[in-house]
Amino acid sequence: MDERRLLQYLEHGPCTGQVLADALGLSRAAIWKRVQALRAAGLEISADRRCGYALAAPLDLLDADTIRSLLPRAVAAALPELAVCWSLDSTQAALLRRDAAAPLPAVLLAERQSAGRGRRGRVWVSPLAAHLYLSLAWRFDLPLARLAGLSLGIGMAVVDALREQGIAGIGLKWPNDLLAEGRKLGGIVVDVSGEVGGPVTAIIGIGINVRMPGAAASSIDQPWCDLKRLSDDKLPSRNVLAAAVIAQVLPALSRFADQGLPDIIARWPDYDALAGQAVRVDDARSVFAAEVLGLANDGGLRVRTTQGDRVLYSGEVSVRGAGR
Repeated sequence: MDERRLLQYLEHGPCTGQVLADALGLSRAAIWKRVQALRAAGLEISADRRCGYALAAPLDLLDADTIRSLLPRAVAAALPELAVCWSLDSTQAALLRRDAAAPLPAVLLAERQSAGRGRRGRVWVSPLAAHLYLSLAWRFDLPLARLAGLSLGIGMAVVDALREQGIAGIGLKWPNDLLAEGRKLGGIVVDVSGEVGGPVTAIIGIGINVRMPGAAASSIDQPWCDLKRLSDDKLPSRNVLAAAVIAQVLPALSRFADQGLPDIIARWPDYDALAGQAVRVDDARSVFAAEVLGLANDGGLRVRTTQGDRVLYSGEVSVRGAGR
């Protein structure tokens, strides 16, 4: 049985296990197992002996047609493929498996990921119907080296999209994290393939915490926040948020192809969440304290240490425990 049929009943209000069992042709034990599976996937479902099972909050499901209808006409016309899947290992992996001859650009979203991936292969917690998990495939007729700074440009477009929705206080932590209140709100992953001299296909993954379920929060090992916390109870639907992100990111990719890294560097100060802050840097060889100075001309992060100024091209930069 597709779990969406069970959710359709729960969306209409509380249902006893027996009512659900009769409606779906299952035993009450089977219904209980499916409810447990939905809870494990991140949905908050209460249980009452008299009223039965009930969703703790209304579902906010994604719909490809709705998202497309919310896009500006020019953006929708330039996007031949936009799809929403119920469950995937990850949207990033799915687009990486996609036929190389399929039309581009393409956008893929999922309600749930079983193997969501963040930077450096870290697990991205991906509960059902809670956040935005979005990947986008784009072709650049550029040499591979010209893609330096791409993740920064994507991050700036995502921040612009959220600001347009009235959500303030969001910035970027080099090289690819969305921050708010000093906590992680989202992140960006970029996988590229192609010829050194071009063309190059970029698969861009964007994850944004929208409404973090309590059960999922317990498995996250760093300070986090979500859009619900930032929106003062005026949180747009996930379809609206998805459309806003796509509407900003697609033009940003064209802009990046035309203007490249110099444009990113010029605009970076308006997005920099770490400017002037004391941070802790782990570059896999050593851990040291530093002060963030800004972007270098090649997209690296300029920092000041007790040993002098240097430019970072990799490593973990954290405001947690800086100098300790």
